[in-house]
This record gives sequence, structure tokens and C-alpha cells, in this order.
Amino acid sequence: MTGLLLQTPRARMRRLVRRLRHDDSSPLAGRIVLVTGASSGIGEETARAAAARGATVLLVARRGEELARVRAEIEAAGGRAAAYPCDLTDGDAVVALVRQVLDEHGAVDYLVNNAGRSIRRSLELSYDRFHDFERTMAVNYFGPVRLTLGLLPAMRRQRFGHVVNILSWGVQLKAPKFAAYLASKTALDTWSRIAGRETYADNVTFTNMRFALVHTAMVVPTDNYEDRRGLTPEQAADRVVRALEDRPLTVDTGVGRAGELLNIVAPRLSDALMSRFHRGSPDSAAAARTVSPPNASQHGHGRDDAGHDDARPQGPGG
Repeated sequence: MTGLLLQTPRARMRRLVRRLRHDDSSPLAGRIVLVTGASSGIGEETARAAAARGATVLLVARRGEELARVRAEIEAAGGRAAAYPCDLTDGDAVVALVRQVLDEHGAVDYLVNNAGRSIRRSLELSYDRFHDFERTMAVNYFGPVRLTLGLLPAMRRQRFGHVVNILSWGVQLKAPKFAAYLASKTALDTWSRIAGRETYADNVTFTNMRFALVHTAMVVPTDNYEDRRGLTPEQAADRVVRALEDRPLTVDTGVGRAGELLNIVAPRLSDALMSRFHRGSPDSAAAARTVSPPNASQHGHGRDDAGHDDARPQGPGG
């Protein structure tokens, strides 16, 4: 139990020693790593990077053809991968996924909850769009929680496991126009911290990664993101893999930490600054369009391949 107290500093020291020795080995070698939203973007690049470090990667997303492509490319590069098409908003499908994965692999050592959906829309345009909130909770919170709950018992029995959640710095900043998205991501952030305290004695840990802007398909509909600096999916994946190896509690940005501190020490000032930002940053043209509520099969599933900023209904895929 006390060994986890210094888990991350020791992991970083071991990485430094390996670098000095020109040793490319990784704690992921020989492990089972499940990545959701693995058909493109952060998920795809994380799967590639984990496979390159010797992990067997389990690819989960809705788009079976894209998963097959990623799997084939990983195997062509000498890696090991398996594809599991699944809609994480479908509870029965998740139960079946967990059963199949455990039957075939015994346990998952590392889980990356990357699949998600972002919606950027002001409250003024959301009064008759409650489905936006239902949709983001289904994809960003209930889906990963259901999957994690299914995999946790095997992790606890083997006394090893680590879960990485791909979140947003917005959970610290409380950014306007992202009420639906950030509420769902904050729910997962909080749930995971509590879960990690309950599984601590079993050596099962959680990392919440609060990314800033990552240039993926999810942000394409928002015009004012085009010229902003951000990470590429490959750069984001490198950070995810490091979190898998080091198992830190959180991975934050400096701006996110500053915003969180300001929210605590000067909340009204923080509100005033965010209000000014809100007024100066209009809704995108896509977000302002009237959209009919999607049915369950249209829920965005992959953070980068089906979750789009303007919350447009998606066709088959994800």
C-alpha cells in the first residue's frame, strides 16, 4: 500500500536511468492495454505508441472498418492488436465487450478512457436542447464508468491496474459555452479520484489528464480554434503513454492550475474574467444552427472520430 506513495517519482527515475543506459524497454511491454476511441486521433496514436512499447493493444470504437485499418497497421509494424467494435453508449454492448475481453485476455492491465464528445454551445442556444446534456453524459461519463466497472474486479484480483482518463483543462477553468461537455468530464474526473481511493490498497490507480487544445476532428467545427496553438494527436499520445508508465494522479497544464487557483482564491474575479471572455467569443455558426435531437445510434463515441464541437448528429461510425 505504501509503495504507491512514491510510484510516480520512482517511475520517472527509472525512465532517466533507462535513457542513460540507452534502454528502450517500457513497463507496458507484455501488458494488455485497452484504448477507447481508437479509430482515429488521440486514441489511434496512443494505441500505436503503446504497441510500439511492447503492449498488446485492444482497440475499441464504433467504426469497425477504421479499427481494422489501425489494427492492420499496428501488426504490419510488428505490434500486437485486437479490434472490438462497440458503442459505449449501449449498456448491453459494453457488458458483452467486457465479457469477451476478459474471456480472451483474462484481465486488462491498462485502460485508456479516451472516447468522448465535445459540445461548445452557449446556454442561450441550449434552452430547448436538453439532449445535448444527455448525450455528453452518455458518452463522456456513463460509458467510461460502465466499462471501468466491468474491468475493475479483474484488475483488483491481480493486484495491478491503471486507468487513464482523457479529460480537459476546462474542468479547472470552468469555461463558458462548454456546460454540457465540462459537466460530464468533471463527473468522470471526480468519480475516478474517489474510485482510486477505494482501489488504492489493491494497487489499482487512476490518472486524470486535463488536456488543453488538441487538434483533432473534434474541434474542426469551431472556427476560432483553427489558428490557436495546440498539440497534435501524436504529441498528446506521447503524454498519455508516459501517464500509463508513470501512473501520476493528474496531468495538468500551467494555465489550468492557475485557473483552478483563481477560482478558489478570487471566485468573483474569475467569474468576471470568464464573463468577458464569453461575451467576446461568440458561438460558432455550426453551434447556432438548429439541429434535431439524435437517436441513440447517432451518439458520438470516439473523442476524435465522432465527437464534434458543434454537436451535429453523426451518421454511423465512431
